[in-house]
Amino acid sequence: MTTYNELAGFRVNYVSSDPTLNSGNEGQVWYNSTSGTLKALVQIKAWSAGGSMSTARKYLGGCGIQTAGLGFGGETTVGVNSTEEYNGSSWAAGGNLNTTRYAIGGAGTQTAGLGFGGYTTANSNATEEYDGSAWTTGGNLGTTRRGPTGAGTQTAGLAFGGFATAVSNSTEEYDGSAWTAGGNLGTARRYIGGCGIQTAGLAFGGLTTVSVADTEEYNGTSWTASENLNTARHGLGGAGTQTSGLGFGGTTGTNTTATEQYDGSAWTNVISMATARRFLGSAGTAQSGLAFGGTTGSNSAATEEFTSSINVTTAAAWASGGNLSTARRALAGAGIQTAGLAFGGFITADPGTNSTEEYDGSAWTAGGNLGTTRHTLAGAGLQTAGLAFGGFTTALSNATEEYDGSAWTGGGNLGTTRDSLAGAGIQTAGLGFGGYTTVNVANTEEYDGSAWTAGGNLATARRTPGGAGTQTAGLCFGGTPNTAATEEYDGSAWTAGGNLNDARSRLGGAGIQTAALAFGGRSTVDFSATEEYNGTSWATTTSMTTARRYLAGAGIQTSALGFGGFDTANTAATEEFTGAFQTTTASNLTSS
Repeated sequence: MTTYNELAGFRVNYVSSDPTLNSGNEGQVWYNSTSGTLKALVQIKAWSAGGSMSTARKYLGGCGIQTAGLGFGGETTVGVNSTEEYNGSSWAAGGNLNTTRYAIGGAGTQTAGLGFGGYTTANSNATEEYDGSAWTTGGNLGTTRRGPTGAGTQTAGLAFGGFATAVSNSTEEYDGSAWTAGGNLGTARRYIGGCGIQTAGLAFGGLTTVSVADTEEYNGTSWTASENLNTARHGLGGAGTQTSGLGFGGTTGTNTTATEQYDGSAWTNVISMATARRFLGSAGTAQSGLAFGGTTGSNSAATEEFTSSINVTTAAAWASGGNLSTARRALAGAGIQTAGLAFGGFITADPGTNSTEEYDGSAWTAGGNLGTTRHTLAGAGLQTAGLAFGGFTTALSNATEEYDGSAWTGGGNLGTTRDSLAGAGIQTAGLGFGGYTTVNVANTEEYDGSAWTAGGNLATARRTPGGAGTQTAGLCFGGTPNTAATEEYDGSAWTAGGNLNDARSRLGGAGIQTAALAFGGRSTVDFSATEEYNGTSWATTTSMTTARRYLAGAGIQTSALGFGGFDTANTAATEEFTGAFQTTTASNLTSS
């Protein structure tokens, strides 16, 4: 077998503290004996999926940053005035534009945005300013046009290029109330990629009568030519600054995923986007870019996030946490790693225990007891807003209880009385699925904070599966009869997902539908194996210290909690999972 020493040319060093890192030593690996962690120096450049827009569209305007983006206007089959705000994971509706239009330019931030130009039934010179909730009219562009590109801020904006009666080289500068003429582009064009600020803008690509690769830099007065893009194209997105830019997507005649980074003098090809598209919205920086909407041939709602950084990657690991006060199995869990909730379970005989315990990240303390003593129940929610439902006392139970951080109160009963089911979601939007009556069942129910209603059935009837996610994006995996089957719920129906690598039942789960964690459980033997789900497939990661079944889980994929369960006896053991993560260290790197 090839060793790391043979591959990299040096050994894994054991050190008591992290070494001074050298950017020339990408791939350097070391073991920190103080923290007990394996680390490596890597450079990461990647596109990853973000939450989809509510309205699929092209020719939209964009501005802001990756965690606070703004998309507005655009075209479906007609122009739209809708605005959407991105928080780093999902889009929410913002205030509508006053003038419905597409091929609109954008600049600024999510709470101080600028939209200008575009097309209604004719080219527009309208300018609007966004305050984080509503658009108000600003000063009109001097050159009426569609397809301009923007840069800068709401009070120091830059508009360049576009199409008036012909492709335009016009540049205009905005001071927060009025536009004034700036220096013309060297190459007249529309659908240009752009970024930067009013006094240091960057224009690249675009359409004359053909796609071009031209790059120009603006100094607040005039444009000068710089190094061409590697891929000539138009309708592309742009992000960043004049000395650290990002260009992505667009069309060469065919939609492209090509991504390039600019360092102030030259463009370098980097990792491609997942979805080839043109006329998309864009925001962010060269290290944290955002692409959204556009057209693949059909209008798109897809969002992608670009990350470029030099990082220290720390390997995933389970670590011991504080033990439960009451050793038990077939309990339920809720909450997060630093605010967990454990309740119910089996000790030596039916009906089990009504004990509730709260975890603070290091130790468990007693909480208010369940009203209905039971085991093999399901849980959901948070430490201060927990949900317990189903289970077994001396008979099957349909009881639901809600926890407020100190006491449990009765909620609406399950429609299907059962035990050995799984749960997901929150107290006011819970999800219960699978379980056992006198046979395994596929029943799914949705809780609205007071009552349960029937949802779509699982494809595979099963008991003791693992669960994760939310009411509208749930995940069911494993279960009895011993299975590796995974199913994804969209709020009405279940569809097949990627199978677990280890078929098992009575396992713990945590996370969301696109970033879940499965751990423990049993097939013919008790498992310590842990797997991570990315929304498509499961991958094996570091195993738990204690192999066990009938355990409970809480938290997210990168910060999970596993507690209780059974191997040769009930256990009180708690383990904390920390997923593999990267810490940006570029500012600490020495030159090579």
